[in-house]
Parts: sequence; C-alpha cells; structure tokens
Amino acid sequence: MTITQLQYVLAVAEHQNFTKAAQKVFVTQPTLSMQIQKLEDELDIQIFDRTKKPIQLTETGKKIVNQARNIVNESDRIQDIVDQQKGFIGGEFRLGVIPTVMPTLLPMFLNNFIKKYPKVKLKIEELHTEAIVERLKEGHLDAAIAATPLEIDGIKEQVLYYEPFVAYVPSGHRLSNTGKITTESLDVDDMLLLEDGHCFKDGILNLCKASRNYDGDHFQIESGSFETLIKLSNEGLGMTLLPYLHTLDLKESESKNLKMFEDPIPAREVSLIYNKSELKMQIIEALRATIAGVVKGAIAFQNVKIISPLNNQKSSK
Repeated sequence: MTITQLQYVLAVAEHQNFTKAAQKVFVTQPTLSMQIQKLEDELDIQIFDRTKKPIQLTETGKKIVNQARNIVNESDRIQDIVDQQKGFIGGEFRLGVIPTVMPTLLPMFLNNFIKKYPKVKLKIEELHTEAIVERLKEGHLDAAIAATPLEIDGIKEQVLYYEPFVAYVPSGHRLSNTGKITTESLDVDDMLLLEDGHCFKDGILNLCKASRNYDGDHFQIESGSFETLIKLSNEGLGMTLLPYLHTLDLKESESKNLKMFEDPIPAREVSLIYNKSELKMQIIEALRATIAGVVKGAIAFQNVKIISPLNNQKSSK
C-alpha cells in the first residue's frame, strides 16, 4: 500500500469516474486503474463497485476512503513541517469565500497578498457555507472565509473582523425619516432578502425573530445579489440590510438612504476557517494578517457594542 495509491482512490471517490480521476492526478487512466486494482488485490477487498454508473464506493470502500483521507492529510503534514521550519510561504493554496464577502473583501486584500507572497498560488472559489464545510472536510479546500460561529466538529475558526449591518431605507419608507434605527423596528414583511443559501439572510431573519417581527411564512422578494436588492428598494418595494463593506462603493445618491443602528449594532462575525489538521498554517496566518490589516482601517467600529445575529450573543469588539 502506498500514499500514491490512496491518492488515486480519493480521486476516483471524488469524481466517480476513472478517466476524470486520472486527469485530476496527472496520470494515464490505465496506470490509475492498475494501481487501484493492485491495492484491492493486496487488501482482498473491493473498494469500488464498477458495475454501477457512475462508479460507487462499496460499504467497506467508504470506510477505506475516510481513513485514506486522514493518511494522505498526515503525509502532507510532513512537507508542511519542513516548509514551516524553512520559513517557506508558497505553493498551491485553495481558498473558499462566501458570496456576500467575495466582492467586497477580495479587492481589498488580494493585490497586497500576492505581491507580498508571490510564491503562493491562490486558487479561490466562491461557495456557499454548506459547500465550503463539505469541501474542507474532504480536503478540497485549505481554508475559507465565512460568517461564523459555525461550531462544526473538525473545523477551526479564527475571527478576522466584525462587520456591522447597515439599513438601506428608500425615500417614503416608514423608517425613512428616523435617525438611527433599532433591531426592534425591523419587520420582515417589508424587508428585501437574499435568496436561500446565504447565511447573511439567516442573520437578518434571526434579528427579526429576536424582535418578534417574523412569522416564518412571509417574504416579498428574494434575490441573489445586494445590487438587485438595492435597485428593488429604490423602486419602493421595501428596505434591506447590507454588510458595511458593501456600502463603501455605493453612489452618493444611494448613500443618502443608509441608516446606522443604535447600540448594540447587529454585525456578522467573519472568520478564516480551516481543518483541524492545521495544514499550511503559515499561509493561513499570512492571509489572516493581511486581511486584518486592510479591514481594520475600513471598519472603525472597534469600540462599540455589537450583537452577532447568527447566535444573538453580544460582543464588545
């Protein structure tokens, strides 16, 4: 049994196809098939059921794949230890980012990071939280940026920043003539929301639940982007909430519709999350430091009380 054979098994388990798996690990399909067959012969067990399309893992194969993933991760740790000892920050790094963070945070830190760490080959994917967690557990991502707390076994969280929510209230809305607003004044019946799958939507609904202005049944309109929500709001279809960083690029005419919350300000916790194996920690730490440096200047809310709508716990960040 070799590490290479286990890597081939993981590739087939992921793609459920020998040809695609071979392309993934840069070998010919006959070579990959031969090595997996050799491993099955050695173990005297069938890992894959080749009679099914797509190829399926046998019950024993599922257990083997779980263990193979642990073994391959631990083997990667050896090179990781050497890299850390040498102070080397480089190589491929696969980063997932949730959609409500990607368009605002990425332009803020990416150029600085690639200039400071030119030997790191970043591969960035925009993914919803559920997909991020799955890919982290399967070893297909090295780290991700997501709204927390998630409190998932096997996943570590390192807080990057707290991003306040800002209300976007168009002219003529019932709250348009107020100063700062409160969470108690929110009503989901006149709220424009992101579509299902966005944790930012979950945070808003939690705020409305806490304010007892949510019956779980009624939404008017849901969309996949903040830009669409703003346009719909401008048409008088309701108000919406935006993450603070998204408000920095609004047109002057739209910025006039922004309203801050009274303390405690609702905010989301944004963190770097990664597998408990802590591989490539030198790159994770470099990312953390770079992001924290650029965001600190953009979000001047360090001395106000905030509340995280994902768990409704107060903080004093």
